[in-house]
Amino acid sequence: MKRKNKTLIFFEYTILVIFAIAAIFPVIYMISSSFMGEEEVKNALQSFKFHIIPDEFTLIQYYNSLLRQPDFLLKFWNSVILTLPTVIGQIIVSIFGAYAFAKIKFKYKTQIFFMFIILMIMPYQVTLVPIYIIMKKLNLVGSYASVILPGIFSTFGVFLMTQFMKSIPDEQCEAAKIDGANDIQILFKIIIPQCKGALVSLIILSFIDNWNMIEQPLILLGDKKQPLSTFLSQINSGELGIAFACSVIFMIPSILMFLKGEDELLEGIQHLDMK
Repeated sequence: MKRKNKTLIFFEYTILVIFAIAAIFPVIYMISSSFMGEEEVKNALQSFKFHIIPDEFTLIQYYNSLLRQPDFLLKFWNSVILTLPTVIGQIIVSIFGAYAFAKIKFKYKTQIFFMFIILMIMPYQVTLVPIYIIMKKLNLVGSYASVILPGIFSTFGVFLMTQFMKSIPDEQCEAAKIDGANDIQILFKIIIPQCKGALVSLIILSFIDNWNMIEQPLILLGDKKQPLSTFLSQINSGELGIAFACSVIFMIPSILMFLKGEDELLEGIQHLDMK
């Protein structure tokens, strides 16, 4: 019986290792290829002879993408300009919206929150056309605001924070009101300090979502304001070396965000799963 269990465990671990290698190989190959010359990258792809260790280690692709061709560096900063205000605005809207849904009683609250959930599960492409029409009416198409404003009012953040705030006992809020605290004081002194895991989860997930956006800038922005994510979605055979280097640069902020808030993110997801 023990031998059978050991065989089953060995088989399970073997399958997991195979899947892990298959998942991580593209990332390893991308990082390795970013340190190869253009000719080496093309020859490897044309001959289907993939190798991880470069024949000649070089930083030419990073030099080209950051210094020789500043358009790629400009696209990187466009990503920053689009992402940071969106994340900050989404946090503010989500905190106040979630507090209203979780702790304030008002008419049709359940129905409105249900509409939020419906909007959250709808693909973004479904709402892209009405967003474009609204931005066109406001004369914002072509500006950063046409992407930032719809992102700020994303429904996911409100839903996430609402689920966390509901877990905080109402008795704490009621006791604070008896002591003379208003809703703003209750929110910032009682609710938010207990939602650290939720806030970190929201920051990381919102950052990654907006950092990787493609459809919104392609539809709403001009060429000069396109983020780096749109370039990576339009790779052609003449820019593969630079594309690998840009991909490595592009994923660094997301990795740093995850490593900084890994524990809080896992705690937040586990907390949400228990709802």
